[in-house]
Amino acid sequence: MPELPEVEALKDFLTEHLVGHEIVRVLPVAISVLKTFDPPLSAVEGHEVAAVRRYGKFLDIATADGPHLVTHLARAGWLHWKDRLPDGPPRPGKGPLALRVALETGAGFDLTEAGTQKRLAVYVVGDPQDVPGVARLGPDPLAGDFDERRLAELLAGERRQLKGALRDQGLIAGVGNAYSDEILHAARMSPFKLAASLSEEETGRLYAALRDTLTEAVERSRGVAAGRLKAEKKSGLRVHGRTGEPCPVCGDTIRDVSFSDSSLQYCPTCQTGGKPLADRRMSRLLK
Repeated sequence: MPELPEVEALKDFLTEHLVGHEIVRVLPVAISVLKTFDPPLSAVEGHEVAAVRRYGKFLDIATADGPHLVTHLARAGWLHWKDRLPDGPPRPGKGPLALRVALETGAGFDLTEAGTQKRLAVYVVGDPQDVPGVARLGPDPLAGDFDERRLAELLAGERRQLKGALRDQGLIAGVGNAYSDEILHAARMSPFKLAASLSEEETGRLYAALRDTLTEAVERSRGVAAGRLKAEKKSGLRVHGRTGEPCPVCGDTIRDVSFSDSSLQYCPTCQTGGKPLADRRMSRLLK
């Protein structure tokens, strides 16, 4: 799933390639991706792109004198830039193509979604805040006013475990499954530690890990072409998706815990005092 760093990089890429150009055609291929009907999808056609912005994991393409085209790539969606789009309209079918956006130059991009769980979402709205997912977002962790005190306020009273709290878009915007693993590894904390139980020192450690991990990932992704961002993300991950590999910090074996539709990875030595976490489906969690 694209998370804050990848969506930030896509924002920068699209800013360079879209701003100042006219959208001449928006072609839906999978109708399921359209989450709004008024204004219609065609309302962005004939308008020049004025800006591209990011809200958490949402991308907002703002036209100069018209509506906003907002998209969320969900778990298996992606954006593919083409300097020259194919001639003729795309044909609906069983392939991954969901939406095509064409510019007056002949360039444009495709939105695709792999797999059977179709969650990619496209909205045409007068204001990004009209998108429910945008309206409910918590603060951006890379915003200038997001400081350690703000994080402490967000976690105070949170009876959830840190892993779940970090992934809650209504609490903190932009962090997903992969970077929550990376942040907790950098902070040397168990993913199952209760968020409200953090001491002042632990909150400071988590804040530093949150900001540093995301900032470093954004810097790695900056300037990378859209088509290479997935590979760049994977290469920069230290624990997520690396079950069975040695921890790059201590050399212990990276373990995982599986859930119904996802999994988390962690290092026992760095994060849980050397004790493996029990599979939550089988026994009581290690706190």
